[in-house]
Amino acid sequence: MKQQFSIQGMSCNHCVAKVEETLQTLPGIQKVKVNLKKAKGTVKFDESQIHSEQIKEQITALGYPAEVIE
Repeated sequence: MKQQFSIQGMSCNHCVAKVEETLQTLPGIQKVKVNLKKAKGTVKFDESQIHSEQIKEQITALGYPAEVIE
């Protein structure tokens, strides 16, 4: 599955790298691409291993409030 997230509070490429690298370590994550200018991230993942709510919570736990884009 591919899901988009709005991600607030990122100010630089270090923030982007932090989100991408952290999400890559989670089970079921296949691809992560975060766009700093658009304040969005696209995550491709296996729904049998992880859900979009869990991904959102992980991003928010890093200090970047996230929401699932329907």
